[in-house]
Amino acid sequence: MFSSDLNPATEKKRDNLKTRAKIIGISIGLAIMIIIALFVILFMHKRRYNKSSCNQNQPRNINSAPSSNIITETGTVIYFGIPVFSYEELQEATNNFDQARELGEGGFGTVYHGKLRDRREVAVKRLYEHNYRPVESFINEIQILTRLHHTNLVSLYGCTSRHSHELLLVYEYVPNGTLDSHLHGDKAKPGLMPWHVRMKIAIETASALCYLHASDIIHRDVKTSNILLENNFCVKVADFGLSRLFPIDVTHVSTAPRGTPGYVDPDYHICYQLTSKSDVYSFGVVLVELISSLPAVDMNREREEVKLANLAVKKFRRKAFSELVDPSLGFHSDENLERMITSVAELAFQCLQRDKDLRPSMGEVLEVLQRIESSNDVPGNLEGIDVHCAETSCSYALPNTLMKPQRLHQTL
Repeated sequence: MFSSDLNPATEKKRDNLKTRAKIIGISIGLAIMIIIALFVILFMHKRRYNKSSCNQNQPRNINSAPSSNIITETGTVIYFGIPVFSYEELQEATNNFDQARELGEGGFGTVYHGKLRDRREVAVKRLYEHNYRPVESFINEIQILTRLHHTNLVSLYGCTSRHSHELLLVYEYVPNGTLDSHLHGDKAKPGLMPWHVRMKIAIETASALCYLHASDIIHRDVKTSNILLENNFCVKVADFGLSRLFPIDVTHVSTAPRGTPGYVDPDYHICYQLTSKSDVYSFGVVLVELISSLPAVDMNREREEVKLANLAVKKFRRKAFSELVDPSLGFHSDENLERMITSVAELAFQCLQRDKDLRPSMGEVLEVLQRIESSNDVPGNLEGIDVHCAETSCSYALPNTLMKPQRLHQTL
Protein backbone atom coordinates (compact mmCIF):
# COMPACT_ATOMS: atom_id res chain seq x y z
CA MET A 1 0.00 0.00 0.00
CA PHE A 2 1.32 3.50 -1.05
CA SER A 3 1.22 6.56 1.25
CA SER A 4 0.02 9.96 -0.19
CA ASP A 5 1.86 11.94 2.50
CA LEU A 6 5.11 13.68 1.65
CA ASN A 7 7.97 13.68 4.06
CA PRO A 8 8.54 16.96 6.00
CA ALA A 9 11.64 17.96 4.01
CA THR A 10 9.86 17.66 0.66
CA GLU A 11 6.82 19.56 1.91
CA LYS A 12 8.99 22.40 3.25
CA LYS A 13 10.82 22.60 -0.05
CA ARG A 14 7.53 22.87 -1.93
CA ASP A 15 6.34 25.67 0.39
CA ASN A 16 9.57 27.57 -0.20
CA LEU A 17 9.10 27.32 -3.95
CA LYS A 18 5.53 28.63 -3.67
CA THR A 19 6.70 31.57 -1.56
CA ARG A 20 9.42 32.41 -4.06
CA ALA A 21 6.94 32.22 -6.92
CA LYS A 22 4.62 34.65 -5.14
CA ILE A 23 7.45 37.08 -4.43
CA ILE A 24 8.64 36.91 -8.03
CA GLY A 25 5.06 37.44 -9.32
CA ILE A 26 4.49 40.45 -7.08
CA SER A 27 7.87 41.92 -8.06
CA ILE A 28 7.13 41.51 -11.76
CA GLY A 29 3.68 43.07 -11.29
CA LEU A 30 5.12 46.06 -9.46
CA ALA A 31 7.82 46.48 -12.10
CA ILE A 32 5.20 46.47 -14.87
CA MET A 33 3.10 49.06 -13.02
CA ILE A 34 6.14 51.29 -12.51
CA ILE A 35 7.06 51.03 -16.19
CA ILE A 36 3.49 51.87 -17.24
CA ALA A 37 3.45 54.86 -14.86
CA LEU A 38 6.75 56.11 -16.29
CA PHE A 39 5.41 55.80 -19.84
CA VAL A 40 2.27 57.76 -18.87
CA ILE A 41 4.35 60.50 -17.22
CA LEU A 42 6.66 60.65 -20.26
CA PHE A 43 3.68 60.78 -22.63
CA MET A 44 2.02 63.60 -20.69
CA HIS A 45 5.30 65.48 -20.54
CA LYS A 46 5.74 65.26 -24.32
CA ARG A 47 2.21 66.58 -24.89
CA ARG A 48 3.05 69.79 -23.13
CA TYR A 49 4.18 72.64 -25.34
CA ASN A 50 4.63 76.37 -25.03
CA LYS A 51 4.01 78.92 -27.73
CA SER A 52 4.78 82.60 -27.77
CA SER A 53 1.72 84.89 -27.45
CA CYS A 54 0.98 88.15 -29.22
CA ASN A 55 1.21 90.11 -25.99
CA GLN A 56 2.45 89.93 -22.43
CA ASN A 57 0.16 87.06 -21.40
CA GLN A 58 1.57 83.57 -21.92
CA PRO A 59 -0.95 80.86 -22.92
CA ARG A 60 -1.09 77.65 -20.92
CA ASN A 61 -1.44 74.21 -22.44
CA ILE A 62 -4.99 72.95 -22.69
CA ASN A 63 -3.91 69.33 -22.98
CA SER A 64 -2.59 69.43 -19.44
CA ALA A 65 -6.02 70.15 -17.94
CA PRO A 66 -6.88 67.85 -15.03
CA SER A 67 -9.62 65.36 -15.77
CA SER A 68 -10.85 64.57 -12.26
CA ASN A 69 -12.19 66.30 -9.19
CA ILE A 70 -9.91 67.43 -6.37
CA ILE A 71 -11.09 68.25 -2.84
CA THR A 72 -9.10 70.97 -1.08
CA GLU A 73 -8.37 71.20 2.67
CA THR A 74 -11.32 73.58 3.05
CA GLY A 75 -13.65 71.05 1.48
CA THR A 76 -14.02 72.94 -1.82
CA VAL A 77 -14.38 70.67 -4.82
CA ILE A 78 -12.15 71.63 -7.75
CA TYR A 79 -13.15 70.43 -11.21
CA PHE A 80 -10.77 71.04 -14.13
CA GLY A 81 -8.96 73.55 -11.93
CA ILE A 82 -12.02 75.64 -10.94
CA PRO A 83 -14.48 75.52 -8.00
CA VAL A 84 -17.64 73.47 -8.31
CA PHE A 85 -20.91 75.16 -7.35
CA SER A 86 -24.01 73.30 -6.30
CA TYR A 87 -27.09 73.66 -8.46
CA GLU A 88 -29.01 74.97 -5.42
CA GLU A 89 -26.47 77.76 -4.80
CA LEU A 90 -26.71 79.02 -8.38
CA GLN A 91 -30.47 78.66 -8.38
CA GLU A 92 -30.51 80.93 -5.33
CA ALA A 93 -28.01 83.37 -6.90
CA THR A 94 -30.24 83.88 -9.95
CA ASN A 95 -33.53 83.94 -8.02
CA ASN A 96 -34.53 80.60 -9.51
CA PHE A 97 -33.33 81.68 -12.96
CA ASP A 98 -35.71 84.59 -13.00
CA GLN A 99 -36.55 85.73 -16.51
CA ALA A 100 -35.99 89.33 -15.37
CA ARG A 101 -32.34 88.37 -14.69
CA GLU A 102 -31.65 87.24 -18.27
CA LEU A 103 -28.59 88.90 -19.81
CA GLY A 104 -28.91 87.23 -23.19
CA GLU A 105 -29.10 83.99 -25.11
CA GLY A 106 -26.49 82.18 -27.15
CA GLY A 107 -26.27 79.06 -29.24
CA PHE A 108 -25.68 76.89 -26.16
CA GLY A 109 -27.70 78.47 -23.39
CA THR A 110 -29.26 81.41 -21.58
CA VAL A 111 -27.12 83.70 -19.40
CA TYR A 112 -28.46 85.11 -16.12
CA HIS A 113 -27.22 87.82 -13.79
CA GLY A 114 -26.62 86.46 -10.33
CA LYS A 115 -25.11 87.30 -6.94
CA LEU A 116 -23.24 84.64 -4.99
CA ARG A 117 -23.34 84.21 -1.23
CA ASP A 118 -19.94 85.92 -1.00
CA ARG A 119 -21.55 88.98 -2.73
CA ARG A 120 -19.74 88.53 -6.02
CA GLU A 121 -21.79 89.42 -9.08
CA VAL A 122 -21.65 86.71 -11.74
CA ALA A 123 -23.10 85.68 -15.06
CA VAL A 124 -24.51 82.15 -14.99
CA LYS A 125 -24.88 80.28 -18.27
CA ARG A 126 -27.59 77.64 -18.19
CA LEU A 127 -26.93 75.20 -21.02
CA TYR A 128 -29.93 74.12 -23.05
CA GLU A 129 -31.07 70.60 -22.26
CA HIS A 130 -31.67 69.90 -25.95
CA ASN A 131 -28.22 71.21 -26.88
CA TYR A 132 -26.20 68.98 -29.23
CA ARG A 133 -23.64 67.14 -27.09
CA PRO A 134 -24.12 69.41 -24.05
CA VAL A 135 -21.47 67.71 -21.90
CA GLU A 136 -18.91 68.06 -24.70
CA SER A 137 -19.65 71.78 -25.08
CA PHE A 138 -19.59 72.18 -21.29
CA ILE A 139 -16.15 70.57 -20.88
CA ASN A 140 -14.80 72.28 -24.01
CA GLU A 141 -15.48 75.76 -22.64
CA ILE A 142 -14.13 74.88 -19.19
CA GLN A 143 -10.88 73.48 -20.59
CA ILE A 144 -10.28 76.57 -22.70
CA LEU A 145 -11.08 79.21 -20.11
CA THR A 146 -9.22 77.54 -17.24
CA ARG A 147 -6.02 77.28 -19.23
CA LEU A 148 -6.01 80.63 -21.06
CA HIS A 149 -5.62 83.91 -19.19
CA HIS A 150 -5.81 87.24 -20.97
CA THR A 151 -7.03 90.69 -19.98
CA ASN A 152 -9.56 90.69 -22.81
CA LEU A 153 -10.98 87.19 -22.29
CA VAL A 154 -13.90 86.69 -19.91
CA SER A 155 -12.93 84.83 -16.70
CA LEU A 156 -14.57 81.60 -15.60
CA TYR A 157 -15.28 81.44 -11.85
CA GLY A 158 -16.62 77.91 -11.68
CA CYS A 159 -19.23 75.39 -12.79
CA THR A 160 -21.55 72.65 -11.60
CA SER A 161 -20.48 69.03 -11.77
CA ARG A 162 -21.19 67.47 -15.14
CA HIS A 163 -23.37 65.02 -13.22
CA SER A 164 -25.43 67.87 -11.74
CA HIS A 165 -29.16 68.39 -12.22
CA GLU A 166 -28.21 70.96 -14.91
CA LEU A 167 -24.98 72.04 -16.58
CA LEU A 168 -24.15 75.56 -15.42
CA LEU A 169 -21.09 77.76 -16.02
CA VAL A 170 -20.26 80.72 -13.78
CA TYR A 171 -18.42 83.71 -15.31
CA GLU A 172 -17.33 87.12 -14.15
CA TYR A 173 -20.12 89.64 -14.62
CA VAL A 174 -19.38 92.23 -17.32
CA PRO A 175 -21.75 95.12 -16.55
CA ASN A 176 -21.92 97.21 -19.72
CA GLY A 177 -23.57 94.75 -22.07
CA THR A 178 -22.40 93.67 -25.51
CA LEU A 179 -20.86 95.58 -28.38
CA ASP A 180 -23.90 94.53 -30.39
CA SER A 181 -26.26 96.31 -27.97
CA HIS A 182 -24.18 99.52 -28.11
CA LEU A 183 -23.97 99.61 -31.90
CA HIS A 184 -27.53 98.70 -32.89
CA GLY A 185 -29.37 97.50 -29.80
CA ASP A 186 -31.04 98.87 -26.69
CA LYS A 187 -27.92 100.79 -25.61
CA ALA A 188 -27.29 102.42 -29.00
CA LYS A 189 -27.30 106.24 -28.79
CA PRO A 190 -25.73 108.69 -31.26
CA GLY A 191 -22.43 110.03 -29.95
CA LEU A 192 -22.21 107.58 -27.03
CA MET A 193 -19.50 105.56 -28.75
CA PRO A 194 -17.08 107.91 -30.55
CA TRP A 195 -14.41 106.64 -32.92
CA HIS A 196 -11.57 106.48 -30.39
CA VAL A 197 -13.68 104.12 -28.24
CA ARG A 198 -14.49 101.94 -31.27
CA MET A 199 -10.80 101.86 -32.15
CA LYS A 200 -9.93 100.73 -28.63
CA ILE A 201 -12.54 97.97 -28.85
CA ALA A 202 -11.18 96.79 -32.22
CA ILE A 203 -7.60 96.61 -30.89
CA GLU A 204 -8.51 94.80 -27.66
CA THR A 205 -10.68 92.28 -29.53
CA ALA A 206 -7.88 91.66 -32.04
CA SER A 207 -5.44 91.23 -29.13
CA ALA A 208 -7.66 88.54 -27.54
CA LEU A 209 -8.08 86.67 -30.85
CA CYS A 210 -4.36 86.93 -31.57
CA TYR A 211 -3.67 85.37 -28.16
CA LEU A 212 -6.14 82.55 -28.85
CA HIS A 213 -4.53 81.78 -32.21
CA ALA A 214 -1.08 81.77 -30.62
CA SER A 215 -2.52 79.19 -28.22
CA ASP A 216 -3.81 77.07 -31.14
CA ILE A 217 -7.44 77.96 -30.40
CA ILE A 218 -9.97 79.04 -33.03
CA HIS A 219 -12.86 80.94 -31.46
CA ARG A 220 -15.23 80.01 -34.29
CA ASP A 221 -18.03 82.39 -33.26
CA VAL A 222 -16.55 85.89 -33.37
CA LYS A 223 -19.40 88.44 -33.39
CA THR A 224 -20.40 91.68 -31.68
CA SER A 225 -22.80 89.90 -29.29
CA ASN A 226 -19.83 87.85 -27.98
CA ILE A 227 -17.77 90.98 -27.29
CA LEU A 228 -18.69 92.11 -23.77
CA LEU A 229 -17.85 95.59 -22.48
CA GLU A 230 -16.83 96.89 -19.07
CA ASN A 231 -18.08 100.31 -17.93
CA ASN A 232 -14.89 101.86 -19.31
CA PHE A 233 -15.48 99.97 -22.59
CA CYS A 234 -12.67 97.48 -22.00
CA VAL A 235 -13.32 94.30 -24.00
CA LYS A 236 -14.06 90.83 -22.69
CA VAL A 237 -14.41 88.25 -25.47
CA ALA A 238 -16.85 85.52 -24.43
CA ASP A 239 -18.64 82.31 -25.46
CA PHE A 240 -16.22 79.50 -26.28
CA GLY A 241 -18.81 76.77 -26.75
CA LEU A 242 -17.90 76.40 -30.43
CA SER A 243 -14.16 76.96 -30.04
CA ARG A 244 -11.76 74.32 -31.30
CA LEU A 245 -8.25 73.28 -30.33
CA PHE A 246 -6.24 73.52 -33.53
CA PRO A 247 -3.48 70.86 -33.79
CA ILE A 248 -0.09 72.42 -34.42
CA ASP A 249 0.88 69.91 -37.13
CA VAL A 250 -2.04 70.51 -39.52
CA THR A 251 -3.11 73.38 -41.79
CA HIS A 252 -6.85 73.04 -41.17
CA VAL A 253 -9.52 71.01 -39.41
CA SER A 254 -12.28 69.43 -41.49
CA THR A 255 -15.60 70.04 -39.77
CA ALA A 256 -19.16 70.99 -40.65
CA PRO A 257 -19.57 74.81 -40.68
CA ARG A 258 -21.00 76.15 -37.45
CA GLY A 259 -21.34 79.73 -36.33
CA THR A 260 -23.62 82.73 -36.68
CA PRO A 261 -25.14 83.78 -40.04
CA GLY A 262 -23.48 86.91 -41.36
CA TYR A 263 -20.14 86.08 -39.73
CA VAL A 264 -19.36 82.62 -41.12
CA ASP A 265 -16.34 82.42 -43.42
CA PRO A 266 -17.66 81.65 -46.96
CA ASP A 267 -14.54 79.63 -47.74
CA TYR A 268 -15.20 77.48 -44.65
CA HIS A 269 -18.80 77.09 -45.77
CA ILE A 270 -17.69 75.79 -49.17
CA CYS A 271 -14.65 73.67 -48.26
CA TYR A 272 -15.57 72.56 -44.70
CA GLN A 273 -12.02 73.50 -43.70
CA LEU A 274 -11.74 75.47 -40.48
CA THR A 275 -8.61 77.62 -40.05
CA SER A 276 -7.60 80.63 -37.99
CA LYS A 277 -8.45 82.73 -41.06
CA SER A 278 -12.11 81.89 -40.39
CA ASP A 279 -11.89 84.08 -37.27
CA VAL A 280 -10.19 86.77 -39.36
CA TYR A 281 -13.17 86.90 -41.73
CA SER A 282 -15.61 87.19 -38.80
CA PHE A 283 -13.48 89.95 -37.30
CA GLY A 284 -13.65 91.77 -40.64
CA VAL A 285 -17.44 91.83 -40.27
CA VAL A 286 -17.00 93.24 -36.73
CA LEU A 287 -14.79 96.02 -38.13
CA VAL A 288 -17.47 96.96 -40.67
CA GLU A 289 -20.05 97.03 -37.84
CA LEU A 290 -17.78 99.38 -35.86
CA ILE A 291 -17.55 101.67 -38.89
CA SER A 292 -21.22 101.58 -39.90
CA SER A 293 -23.14 100.74 -36.69
CA LEU A 294 -25.21 98.41 -38.88
CA PRO A 295 -26.04 94.78 -37.89
CA ALA A 296 -24.26 91.87 -39.57
CA VAL A 297 -27.61 90.57 -40.85
CA ASP A 298 -30.72 92.65 -41.52
CA MET A 299 -33.68 91.07 -43.30
CA ASN A 300 -35.12 94.53 -43.98
CA ARG A 301 -32.28 95.35 -46.36
CA GLU A 302 -32.34 94.44 -50.04
CA ARG A 303 -31.67 90.77 -50.74
CA GLU A 304 -28.09 91.33 -51.91
CA GLU A 305 -27.43 93.52 -48.86
CA VAL A 306 -28.93 91.33 -46.10
CA LYS A 307 -25.39 90.36 -45.12
CA LEU A 308 -23.36 93.39 -44.06
CA ALA A 309 -20.23 91.92 -45.66
CA ASN A 310 -21.97 91.94 -49.06
CA LEU A 311 -23.24 95.48 -48.50
CA ALA A 312 -19.72 96.66 -47.64
CA VAL A 313 -18.27 95.11 -50.80
CA LYS A 314 -21.07 96.70 -52.82
CA LYS A 315 -20.26 100.13 -51.41
CA PHE A 316 -16.57 99.66 -52.21
CA ARG A 317 -17.41 98.60 -55.76
CA ARG A 318 -19.62 101.64 -56.31
CA LYS A 319 -16.98 103.93 -54.83
CA ALA A 320 -19.48 104.96 -52.16
CA PHE A 321 -17.56 103.97 -49.05
CA SER A 322 -18.51 107.14 -47.16
CA GLU A 323 -22.20 106.11 -47.35
CA LEU A 324 -21.32 103.14 -45.11
CA VAL A 325 -19.89 105.24 -42.28
CA ASP A 326 -22.10 105.98 -39.25
CA PRO A 327 -23.02 109.70 -39.62
CA SER A 328 -22.59 110.22 -35.86
CA LEU A 329 -18.84 109.64 -36.24
CA GLY A 330 -18.38 112.90 -38.16
CA PHE A 331 -16.39 111.25 -40.93
CA HIS A 332 -15.76 114.45 -42.95
CA SER A 333 -15.41 116.74 -39.95
CA ASP A 334 -11.81 115.86 -39.14
CA GLU A 335 -9.00 114.93 -41.54
CA ASN A 336 -7.23 112.64 -39.07
CA LEU A 337 -10.51 110.89 -38.21
CA GLU A 338 -11.27 110.36 -41.88
CA ARG A 339 -7.81 108.92 -42.41
CA MET A 340 -8.17 106.46 -39.51
CA ILE A 341 -11.64 105.25 -40.49
CA THR A 342 -10.53 104.85 -44.11
CA SER A 343 -7.50 102.81 -43.04
CA VAL A 344 -9.61 100.53 -40.84
CA ALA A 345 -12.04 100.07 -43.74
CA GLU A 346 -9.17 98.96 -45.96
CA LEU A 347 -8.08 96.46 -43.32
CA ALA A 348 -11.66 95.16 -43.00
CA PHE A 349 -11.75 94.72 -46.76
CA GLN A 350 -8.63 92.55 -46.62
CA CYS A 351 -10.12 90.46 -43.80
CA LEU A 352 -13.24 89.83 -45.92
CA GLN A 353 -11.36 88.30 -48.86
CA ARG A 354 -13.18 85.16 -50.01
CA ASP A 355 -9.86 83.39 -50.53
CA LYS A 356 -8.57 82.73 -47.01
CA ASP A 357 -4.97 82.79 -48.19
CA LEU A 358 -5.35 86.47 -49.12
CA ARG A 359 -6.46 87.44 -45.64
CA PRO A 360 -3.94 88.70 -43.06
CA SER A 361 -3.32 86.76 -39.86
CA MET A 362 -4.72 88.09 -36.59
CA GLY A 363 -1.19 89.05 -35.59
CA GLU A 364 -0.89 91.21 -38.71
CA VAL A 365 -4.36 92.66 -38.14
CA LEU A 366 -3.41 93.66 -34.60
CA GLU A 367 -0.19 95.31 -35.74
CA VAL A 368 -1.97 97.32 -38.44
CA LEU A 369 -4.68 98.49 -36.03
CA GLN A 370 -2.05 99.62 -33.54
CA ARG A 371 -0.23 101.44 -36.31
CA ILE A 372 -3.43 103.19 -37.41
CA GLU A 373 -4.18 104.27 -33.84
CA SER A 374 -0.68 105.69 -33.46
CA SER A 375 -1.36 107.86 -36.55
CA ASN A 376 1.58 106.43 -38.48
CA ASP A 377 -0.51 104.66 -41.08
CA VAL A 378 -0.98 106.19 -44.53
CA PRO A 379 -4.34 105.18 -46.05
CA GLY A 380 -4.64 103.76 -49.49
CA ASN A 381 -7.09 104.98 -52.11
CA LEU A 382 -10.43 103.25 -51.53
CA GLU A 383 -11.71 104.63 -54.81
CA GLY A 384 -9.05 102.45 -56.47
CA ILE A 385 -10.37 99.14 -55.14
CA ASP A 386 -11.54 97.01 -58.01
CA VAL A 387 -14.13 94.37 -57.12
CA HIS A 388 -15.43 91.79 -59.59
CA CYS A 389 -18.39 89.77 -58.35
CA ALA A 390 -20.03 86.84 -60.05
CA GLU A 391 -23.28 85.26 -58.86
CA THR A 392 -21.56 82.81 -56.54
CA SER A 393 -18.18 84.33 -55.79
CA CYS A 394 -16.19 87.53 -55.64
CA SER A 395 -12.60 88.23 -56.55
CA TYR A 396 -10.82 91.28 -55.26
CA ALA A 397 -8.03 93.19 -56.96
CA LEU A 398 -6.24 95.34 -54.41
CA PRO A 399 -4.65 98.60 -55.56
CA ASN A 400 -0.93 99.08 -55.10
CA THR A 401 -1.54 101.45 -52.19
CA LEU A 402 -2.90 98.58 -50.11
CA MET A 403 -0.48 96.28 -48.34
CA LYS A 404 -0.57 92.63 -49.38
CA PRO A 405 -1.72 90.56 -46.37
CA GLN A 406 1.11 88.05 -46.55
CA ARG A 407 3.67 90.87 -46.41
CA LEU A 408 2.13 93.13 -43.78
CA HIS A 409 4.77 92.25 -41.19
CA GLN A 410 7.54 93.30 -43.58
CA THR A 411 6.18 96.81 -44.01
CA LEU A 412 5.31 97.62 -40.42
